[in-house]
Amino acid sequence: MKDDAFPGTAFSRLARLQQTLVITWGLVLLVWVTWSAPRSFGLCVAGGSLLLGGHALILAMELACRVKVGGDEAGTQPRAGELWRAWCHESWLAVRVFAWQQPFRWTCCPDTTEQNHEGGPAVVMVHGFVCNRGFWLPWLTELRRRRIPYVTVNLEPVFGSIDDYIPLLDAAVRKAWALTGQAPVIVGHSMGGLAIRAWLASASDHASRVRRVVTIGSPHAGTWLARWSRVPNGMQMRRHGRWLAELTHREHALRGAAAYSGFTCWYANTDNIVFPVATATLPGADNRLVRGAPHVGLAYEPGILSDVIEQLGHGPDR
Repeated sequence: MKDDAFPGTAFSRLARLQQTLVITWGLVLLVWVTWSAPRSFGLCVAGGSLLLGGHALILAMELACRVKVGGDEAGTQPRAGELWRAWCHESWLAVRVFAWQQPFRWTCCPDTTEQNHEGGPAVVMVHGFVCNRGFWLPWLTELRRRRIPYVTVNLEPVFGSIDDYIPLLDAAVRKAWALTGQAPVIVGHSMGGLAIRAWLASASDHASRVRRVVTIGSPHAGTWLARWSRVPNGMQMRRHGRWLAELTHREHALRGAAAYSGFTCWYANTDNIVFPVATATLPGADNRLVRGAPHVGLAYEPGILSDVIEQLGHGPDR
């Protein structure tokens, strides 16, 4: 693959890691079925079910933690039906995203390279923790269909500091400007929203270089689950952590009370990764609640992409 086909995204160590994990998982499943089927059909089914659906048990535990931790604001307490919908949706999406889109389809839909200064602005997409540009595949497919220019990044090193991603975002915004001659809309899912904030806080003029910032399930005030992380970017997402406090201080020093006036923050009351629920909001931002959506699934809620397309100045369809 030529580097100019995917500016700034020509290599993904995460994709290779996930390819290895998926292939290994498939081989283990094959060996298990081959060994256990002649001995016990029940044992074969039980072990195969665990290999195929073990991740769903983890998701259920995450949602149970989300309910136990609580911290819900008025009107955000999840109903049983919403939790069920979130669990079912995420159980399927986890396989699609982490075992297909990211390891094997991340090179689909190359970034826009053709300049067009007569149309609307571009969109820059920033994925979250343990993801790559393949996360955005449904978005890329729709944007390409509508001929809306876009730029993506692969945030690597995968387990580095969030501050390490600032040069990647700066290059992506510059490319988006070069494509259209206009300030882009920049969208971040999960940790990607924090990477955007770190980039904005790294220079006084960065806020003027973007049209709008959209975050989707981003742990702006940290997340309870990050207490278990032992990698740099995971620890930076801890509740009441030093890194988040210093980031907030830099933002307020640069832009004062209007630090988040250009933000739209989408959050869910059934997010299985970012909770308590208010941690995905920002003071002064346009905070928008989606009920019954899980963490990954929140990014694929059709209303969010439609809203971004409208913010780019495009109609409901092109």
